[in-house]
Amino acid sequence: MMPNNKLTTNPIDASALSFEDFKTIVINDYKIAYESRQASLLGRKEVLTGKAKFGIFGDGKELPQIAMAKAFKNGDWRSGYYRDQTFAFATGICTIKEFFAQLYANPDLEADPASAGRQMNCHFATRSLNEDGSWKDLTAMKNSSSDIAPTGGQMARLVGLAYASKLYRKNPELAYLKNFSVNGNEVAFGTIGNASTSEGVFFEAINAAGVLQIPMAMSVWDDGYGISVPARYQTTKEDISEILKGFQRDENSAGYEIFKVRGWDYPALCETYQRAIDVCREEHVPVLIHVTEVTQPQGHSTSGSHERYKDKQRLDWEKEYDCILQMRKWMVESAICTEEILVELETEAKQLVRLAQKEAWNEFLGSIKIEKDLAVGMLTAMADGDAQIHKLISQLTGTPDALRKEVLSAVRKALRMTINKSSAARTTMVNWLNEQLEANKERYNSKLFTDGKESPLLVEENPAVYTEQSKMVDGREILNACFDSNFSRDPRLVAFGEDLGNIGDVNQGFAGLQAKFGELRITDTGIREMTIVGQGIGLALRGLRPIAEIQYLDYLLFALNILSDDLASLSYRTKAGQKAPVIIRTRGHRLEGVWHSGSPISMILGSLRGLHICVPRNMTQAAGMYNTLFRSDEPALVIECLNGYRLKEKLPENIGEYTLPLGKAEVIKQGTDLTVVSYGSTLRIIEEAAEELQKLGISIEIVDPQTLLPFDTDKICATSLQKTSKLLVVDEDVPGGGCAYIMQQILEDQGGYFMLDAQPKTLSAKAHRPPYGSDGDYFTKPSVDDVVETVYQMMHEHNKVKYPAIF
Repeated sequence: MMPNNKLTTNPIDASALSFEDFKTIVINDYKIAYESRQASLLGRKEVLTGKAKFGIFGDGKELPQIAMAKAFKNGDWRSGYYRDQTFAFATGICTIKEFFAQLYANPDLEADPASAGRQMNCHFATRSLNEDGSWKDLTAMKNSSSDIAPTGGQMARLVGLAYASKLYRKNPELAYLKNFSVNGNEVAFGTIGNASTSEGVFFEAINAAGVLQIPMAMSVWDDGYGISVPARYQTTKEDISEILKGFQRDENSAGYEIFKVRGWDYPALCETYQRAIDVCREEHVPVLIHVTEVTQPQGHSTSGSHERYKDKQRLDWEKEYDCILQMRKWMVESAICTEEILVELETEAKQLVRLAQKEAWNEFLGSIKIEKDLAVGMLTAMADGDAQIHKLISQLTGTPDALRKEVLSAVRKALRMTINKSSAARTTMVNWLNEQLEANKERYNSKLFTDGKESPLLVEENPAVYTEQSKMVDGREILNACFDSNFSRDPRLVAFGEDLGNIGDVNQGFAGLQAKFGELRITDTGIREMTIVGQGIGLALRGLRPIAEIQYLDYLLFALNILSDDLASLSYRTKAGQKAPVIIRTRGHRLEGVWHSGSPISMILGSLRGLHICVPRNMTQAAGMYNTLFRSDEPALVIECLNGYRLKEKLPENIGEYTLPLGKAEVIKQGTDLTVVSYGSTLRIIEEAAEELQKLGISIEIVDPQTLLPFDTDKICATSLQKTSKLLVVDEDVPGGGCAYIMQQILEDQGGYFMLDAQPKTLSAKAHRPPYGSDGDYFTKPSVDDVVETVYQMMHEHNKVKYPAIF
């Protein structure tokens, strides 16, 4: 029977405790810290002996994390990095056995509930969702947002996690969301290493939290290095709290409370964290706890040794001021514990950690061993004296710790060796292999999206309704009416971004709505794209429905790291344990100049799998997509057309209710000679070109996929090709960019290749960003002339007599 590893540390209030009670708490804290250290030491050995691929551990940070855990309550959130294992053990977020299961990459959710083996060790997460994608009661849990490896990336979402508490406290309309907050009393705990405070996202987040005045508690573990690079190369004055002194609040201005404490001083750590978190929780003031003189006994990771870059004096100091050694010394000197009791406790801790490691390893290998034995049996039945297959059997049986890779590789090789040999045994093996490949899709490739009961793909289509009285209005007014209706319907909706609040965004989509719904729900932000996105992620993790606006699509670059590393991978890396249904609203495509006409679709498609990518051609489409997304629970990027806000469109009567299904392409013009596929602003160019092409005797069919992720799930493009047999993809991205993706989807996934009777072609923008001015646009992006001549040339190549060369 495994000992209970979920025992958590307790807060210390010495005034209310007897000395015996106090001793019990301190000894339990030491036990957790010592077990965590043993897990680090044993984890490194497991990597170096080849059982695991890589290890990174939290040794040296044990006492600060014990102190932090004491102040961490149900409903609170953590957004940290891969040094926080002691905190995870102390709060019950992770057990030692789960820690080792993650080290071995066990794909079983029961073994590694944080990531199902998809993340390397010390990447923690709690499961916020039930199996159907519905929310658990997050106020009854200690919550950890899913870690990412980029060492400062956790800062962006931390802002949103803390900001949610402010909204829950100040907006009474949210009081019904009892599973997410208790009057906004929750604190968002952040952790980071001192070297990573040099990153821009750290300063952006620190500034944003100070402006917003939110309950964010930021801990910096300062061991003086960033891998091998000492603090003198990292931080001005070699001291992050020293250079952040300007953030300290005073009687005249709001700001931070800043604390500084040594990482080996257990009593001071407990006292400091209690004071700091009390201020943070009660006053909704951000706090910074700079934990100095921290050690890292095993160096950065299993990739190398810190003896290579630390001199003897530093190593000797680290040995003496190891926090566990210092706590042990203090406990004996304070008569809290005797040497004999500590030795016994340490012996038991080593045994417990070793037992947890063995169980985790045996469980990891257990299911694979069953598959291995089955594979060996099938290979033996199929061998029939074949020396090559017997060699495969020998190799497999001679690998006692074989992974699924070795098992399935042997089976696949055997099937390739026996292509021309038919037998019942071979058929059995083929069927088994197909079953295993399907099972491994679930283990290793599933849940890019949550796929729960609130998936946008399950939202029923509700067409737009028009009457004779329906008005023709500017496109911006369509969006404004859509947002107005939905904000009235759902108090969870909030929107924020640069210039979004007071002036209603630069294109007036939110005009007048801040006055109607208040600054808490529709608000301006500073120029800080990373934390605008992070603010959205954090709010969405806590049950709200944020719209995070990035003013122009070109500026998405400034937030791409957070979008890609964090938001896009969230469902996948937790195997649908967490979701963040944030909508990133932006605008792009045609306008003027290098930084205001972007269409970097290939960048988006390559880095944001895990988001729905919506590319509406007009604002009526965009509103229908928003209505769908507001009623579902997965993240999306909506790219509005920059030059469409003042074009006239008919205002639907059911402006806040009609829904446009994601992944459904639309044929916007029927034709017979050639299929043109495009999206966004370029479709207006193609529609204009179609009129001239008709005069030249060419009938094109125009297909708008409407969303790129997912892409044309009903295969409308392939259906069109059955009629026309010719394909042109038009795109404002660089050559080989978004159009290459669309071509792959149509020709490969939809089987469109077999319907062609001519070479498919693409028409894209040039390889550079568009220069300023109308001429710059004309000579850089596809024009009406380009479309007409490209289509005509394709028809000329097909029938030179009927379509003689233009020039």
